[in-house]
Amino acid sequence: MSKNQKNGSIVAIITMCFIYAMISFVTNMAAPFGNIWGNTYNWAGMMGNMMNFAAYLFMGVPAGVMLTKYGYKKTALIAMAVGVVGLLVQYISSIFGADIDTFTVGEQTVKLNLLIYLLGAFICGFCVCMLNTVVCPMLNLLGGGGNKGNQLLQIGGSFNSLTGALTPFLVGALIGTVTSSTSMSDVSPLLFIGIAVFAISFLIICFVSIPEPQAEVTERISCWAPLKFRHCMLGVIAIFFYVGIEIGIPAQLNFYVSHMTFEGAAAVGGALAAIYWFLMMIGRFSSSIISRYVSTSMQMAIVCSAAIIFLLVAIFLPESMTFSYDGHEIPIKCIFIFICGICTSIMWGGIFNLSTEGLGKYTPAASGLFMMLVVGGGVMPLIQEAIAKAIDPITSYWLVIAMLAYILYYSLIGYKNVNKDIPV
Repeated sequence: MSKNQKNGSIVAIITMCFIYAMISFVTNMAAPFGNIWGNTYNWAGMMGNMMNFAAYLFMGVPAGVMLTKYGYKKTALIAMAVGVVGLLVQYISSIFGADIDTFTVGEQTVKLNLLIYLLGAFICGFCVCMLNTVVCPMLNLLGGGGNKGNQLLQIGGSFNSLTGALTPFLVGALIGTVTSSTSMSDVSPLLFIGIAVFAISFLIICFVSIPEPQAEVTERISCWAPLKFRHCMLGVIAIFFYVGIEIGIPAQLNFYVSHMTFEGAAAVGGALAAIYWFLMMIGRFSSSIISRYVSTSMQMAIVCSAAIIFLLVAIFLPESMTFSYDGHEIPIKCIFIFICGICTSIMWGGIFNLSTEGLGKYTPAASGLFMMLVVGGGVMPLIQEAIAKAIDPITSYWLVIAMLAYILYYSLIGYKNVNKDIPV
């Protein structure tokens, strides 16, 4: 590799890591924003998150097609522009529609501002879906796949987790305590920060050279072709469950603590959720160091087993066992929930790395399929919330344990490529 090529790769890696950070910043707004809407509509707590991830179902495959047709750079630029629109629409919900009735759910009249917000969350989902489609295969390819590819994915994931930790913390600080007067206008500074970062990112990417490996492939490849590989198909299912795990663990923890009866509960809930994302950053950074020496499948099996154990402890620990946080008594079980961040940290990059190993020319199409199944981050937390409301938030973590069990199976057995005879 020449000096210019090496410098170009470094710039491309830095750019991809920056985009990776923005994905989490935007995505992680939805769950803490749910504290605002859930206080007005008891069914709406996870609806913003659902709309954000529902967009993946519609945009996943088209994003893979865009990647093949227009390349990584143009797809990223389109995504940034869409992100600005989505955040602007969410801001509009803070200044318009609060006095306009639309329809009734049960005994609650739904105002127009909620629908506007949900539309904004849906548009942002298109944005982060396209960005994910760009970032994951690019980092894996820049690392050459295998352990080195996973190493770069974990480095990018560290930046992703850093912004993921900041978002619920900032939302909690802006809201303080959720009351009947709390609204989206309270968190509008965060929306403007996101708009500004997207605009700056757009300008930076305009002047950055990004490798376009898909340009060398002239053959027309079906978006469903990667499913011929069993390890890819099972990996797509694993991603569906994983994103539900990643979002569901801190979201229910946030709701659980935010609804405790003390002043500033929302801020404490946001802070504990932020610790989860901070631990994800530590886990990904640690994985980036050891990935040259420890296989991805081994790392995945270890963290899946640990997460299952932590959640079992959290479920069975009595609420009477507490620790003091910011002058308030919080159940110790919360510690075992947010410590799962160290475990879930490497799963996204690990699953993508294992599932695309040996796919060659099918990688861009596989990336589109992965993004489509990220809809699990909306579906599974919604099911978890239904369990939480029907029984209690802690019991809802049995669903998370079941999903972790599947990923453990994938890490030990399902990841193996049994279709090596297919030309790639």
